[in-house]
Amino acid sequence: MNNLVVRMSGISKVFPGTIALDGVDLSLTKGEVLGLIGANGAGKSTLVNVLAGILKPDSGTIEIHGEQIEVRSPREAQLKGIAFVQQEIATFATLTVAENIFIQDFPTHRTLLKRGEMRTKSREMLDRLGCYFGVDDDVETLSTGDRQMVTIARALMSNPSVLILDEPTSSLSVNEKNRLMTVVKQLRDQGVTFIFISHYLSEVFSICDRIVVMRNGVVAGSGTIAEVTMQQAVEWMIGAANSQQPTRRSNMELGDVALDVRNLNRLGVLDDVSFQARRGEVVGVWGLMGSGRTELARALVGLDPVDSGTVAILEGSELLPKRSSRRRNLFGYVPEDRRQEGLFLPLSVKQNIGIVGLKGLSRFGLVLRKKENSLAEQFIKRLGIRVSNMDQQVRTLSGGNQQKVVLARWVAVGPPVYVLDEPMRGLDIGAKAQIRELISELASAGMTIVVIDSELSELKLVADRYIVMRRGRVVAELGHDADEHNLMSVAAGAENLT
Repeated sequence: MNNLVVRMSGISKVFPGTIALDGVDLSLTKGEVLGLIGANGAGKSTLVNVLAGILKPDSGTIEIHGEQIEVRSPREAQLKGIAFVQQEIATFATLTVAENIFIQDFPTHRTLLKRGEMRTKSREMLDRLGCYFGVDDDVETLSTGDRQMVTIARALMSNPSVLILDEPTSSLSVNEKNRLMTVVKQLRDQGVTFIFISHYLSEVFSICDRIVVMRNGVVAGSGTIAEVTMQQAVEWMIGAANSQQPTRRSNMELGDVALDVRNLNRLGVLDDVSFQARRGEVVGVWGLMGSGRTELARALVGLDPVDSGTVAILEGSELLPKRSSRRRNLFGYVPEDRRQEGLFLPLSVKQNIGIVGLKGLSRFGLVLRKKENSLAEQFIKRLGIRVSNMDQQVRTLSGGNQQKVVLARWVAVGPPVYVLDEPMRGLDIGAKAQIRELISELASAGMTIVVIDSELSELKLVADRYIVMRRGRVVAELGHDADEHNLMSVAAGAENLT
């Protein structure tokens, strides 16, 4: 076993009310890509956080290159050759790309930064990753996908022997995903070992040599890619057959127009966008990265200004408030980045659920704790949010459970229109199914739902029809029977519409 790079034995970790890891064994050999998969809350993130020095295990041992060590900090893990690119993008918005890449180890001469060296080495690393934005660009000007590539470049600067990628493609375009896969293969051939965490099984089976499936804090199954089928992996993950079934309501009668968008314009962002959506309808917004999907969502709910155009919410023939500051209360908005824009991370689960409807939970400026607790308990149960208790900090939840908290807050107040931007991103099969069912439930109750999803296969499971965007314009409106080839062709400008 001279090629053994890492051996984790009997790793256990307990949080209050939750056994996150229960005697997990994991080994990594030189030059392999190990796919680590499992449902949200299965324990995979906790396991790699232990290896990366972010969490200390309650029991178990870690060996790196045959030496038993205690990894007490991320810096110590990095010095041992363990690099970690986390799922949630961690960049410093007001710093440049080069400064972000070198943030952990600035090169200096006496007391001065060696900016020339930073720029040169950053450019070399970005070229290696196929990224062509400038090293002196401020990170806040980059797209979500480009910011993810910056974090990967930062990790590679330490020349790690093990690189942990936690949902690395969740924010990337198709071209960026392909570039990343190429880099992973090149580094694997050079002897770098990878732990590749992804909820996209097609990615896991295309790039990984071996998979380990976790469920409820233990290893539920493992094997080489040649030995394991996708169906078997799914059954290990959730203990049942694949639940990827459409939840769109069939033969459901739609109500009157509830959302009327006319001629929205914002220079360089939105170009004369118009569409309508009815009560009880799920409208899927589809387009490639840079098409203006998220910009449209933010304009709809009043977060971003527009140069011209109107957004009207109707109740029958009655026009509800037009002013953007009041319009926000009529939308249930789930942003693309739930941690940065959707959650109050230091607050508890119950506080996050109740915060939109706080006025109804208060009297004379004081929160009525019984009402707050009752509301939280109701929606924790309704949405199946896995918590040790309602006072648990929301930042400690898995991605899927955090997303459910964001949704619960809006379902609790019941706005007439929901705008959901990437509601499935980074979630496991079971959590996705639960959120699809919730979308169906809301639509069946007469709510209007606008859903943005970068994965066509996910969007087709919920949408009644599609609005296709390209370069800030709506270029087509297609029915629910449109196939993925047609949707992709229209979005890419390769369609032959007559």
